[in-house]
Amino acid sequence: MPHAGLMEEKSMPLEDGLLLRAKLHIRGGKRRLRQGKISAGLVTLYDALCAALELQTVLASSKQKLLINEGENLNDDKTIYEILVRSKIVDGSFNFNEFDEIINRALVEEIREFDYKPLVEKFERLMVELGIMPFDEDSLPPEDPSTF
Repeated sequence: MPHAGLMEEKSMPLEDGLLLRAKLHIRGGKRRLRQGKISAGLVTLYDALCAALELQTVLASSKQKLLINEGENLNDDKTIYEILVRSKIVDGSFNFNEFDEIINRALVEEIREFDYKPLVEKFERLMVELGIMPFDEDSLPPEDPSTF
């Protein structure tokens, strides 16, 4: 994963670790897509989304802003996204189900022919809503492009 060796997550405050992980995975995922590693790039972006969603639950929970229904699984990314939409933290325009379907496909096969640019644009808009983007890549630890 793109954050391996670039951060000491256990020694960081939870919020800082999740934010850095999301940023590193966005950078790494986009690099993998440019390299033609479509499945790996998409899965890496999904990991960035997972970190961003978890970060929002930590931040919003501390302010008691989340509208959580009884019995909802806060370990399920789709549920967290739905809670964030209901809580008006994100506008809901990102099609989580579509993204999830593509990720499930990417986990079982190498996707070779796929115009990922529209999906990445939607993903980036969501990352802006979540406060992850924009960010200065130069502020991140240097990437080792030889890693997968």
